Amino acid sequence: MRFLRQGLIGLFLVSLTLGLLAYAGQTVVSAVQERMAREVRVPERNERSFTVRTVRAVEAEIAPTLTAFGQIESRRTLEIRAQATGVITELAPEFVEGGMVRAGQFLARIDPADAQSALERARTDLMDTRAEAREAARALELARDELTARREQADIQDRALARQRDLEARGVGTLTAVESAEFNVVQARQAVLASRQALALAEARIDQAATATARAELALSEAERRLAETRITAGFTGTLSEVSVVAGRLVAANEQLAQLVDGTALEVAFRVSTAQYARLLDESGGLIDAVVTVTLDTGGVNLNAVGRITRQGAALAEGESGRLIFATLETAPAMKPGDFVTVSVEEPVLAAAIRLPATALGPDGQVLVIDAEERLEAVAVTLLRRQGNDILVSAPGLAGRDVVAERTPVLGAGIKVRKLESAEAVPEAGTVTLSPDRRARLRAYVEASTDMPEEAKRRLLAQLEQPEVSLSTVERLERRIGG
Repeated sequence: MRFLRQGLIGLFLVSLTLGLLAYAGQTVVSAVQERMAREVRVPERNERSFTVRTVRAVEAEIAPTLTAFGQIESRRTLEIRAQATGVITELAPEFVEGGMVRAGQFLARIDPADAQSALERARTDLMDTRAEAREAARALELARDELTARREQADIQDRALARQRDLEARGVGTLTAVESAEFNVVQARQAVLASRQALALAEARIDQAATATARAELALSEAERRLAETRITAGFTGTLSEVSVVAGRLVAANEQLAQLVDGTALEVAFRVSTAQYARLLDESGGLIDAVVTVTLDTGGVNLNAVGRITRQGAALAEGESGRLIFATLETAPAMKPGDFVTVSVEEPVLAAAIRLPATALGPDGQVLVIDAEERLEAVAVTLLRRQGNDILVSAPGLAGRDVVAERTPVLGAGIKVRKLESAEAVPEAGTVTLSPDRRARLRAYVEASTDMPEEAKRRLLAQLEQPEVSLSTVERLERRIGG
């Protein structure tokens, strides 16, 4: 019985399992048939849209800024050197490193004993030569008087000879008397000749005395100069540097004691590339009178000074490139020669220039703009300048359009985008509303300017008529008026 019962239970379980398997198979077959009979439908896909940041392209007259690095120098730097050999016997209290001195101020003295002795000897020699000149003048006067007397004696002897010859002709005189008179005449002429020789010697003595006097005067002048060289003074008002002398030190002739630097005659020397140099030339090939702003980074507050370009280096040293430019600074009281500074040069104005972020320009020289269907369009532009993180470009038809500020590899022509924000790209810090007085002053300066082209004048006057004027234009004009 037990075996029969267990067999029936097993048969029931097998039957149940086969029924479930059959049901599952029927379900799968039905699902497959239904799936195969169903119509195939393609799912709808929406086009992907990228979000981009844009700027509005605005044409304006922009003065580019050329940035370079330079060094502050002084146009007047004087080496203070010892002109004589000797011991420093006296020093001025200001003759120290950083000492401020005035023009002609006493700085140091070298022991003047030897120079003073030489001066006294020169004065004594001059006194001797002048005494000799006076004695020669008296001798000349006596020689002239003696010559006059001898000539008078010769005249008397001539008249005596003529009288004896007349007596002999009338038979009264004798031949002996005539011969004696002739002998006296010859002696008188010899005496005159001797007096003339004495006079010539006296005149030569005068010339020698004059030469000796002139030589003594030169020696005296040189001795005075040697004595003056023992006293060292400041050539101009300035500051002392590299001072290397103390009282009691023995110095040699031409030894440098210090340097005198004029802190009010400062200039900046900076080097630019050849391409940048070409942009600083006018039509005649000379340097433009550009405004230069010099900035000294102090780690906190920057020190600024303004100047103008004045000249350029004459030649390039071996291994150098570009051009060396010099700009004279108007006032830079906090700057010293040797300071390393940043130089900003205002270039000539670019008409119809557009300022964009540097990230907007692709390697192919194109920018991406948004068209009316909010799709990207590639526009070729001409790169005018790079200004830090910005660029100045020009392109026909670009003004007024929205330009993608940051290009990425996924962006390209034809891609649909969404603008995150849109702002007009205006030069520098935007626009400003001018007061009537300020507007009239700027308009008067433009109209009276003689070094500005007429076309530029017309554009500036047109801008000044607008309610809002570009801030960079206003600042540029005010700097020129102030300069």
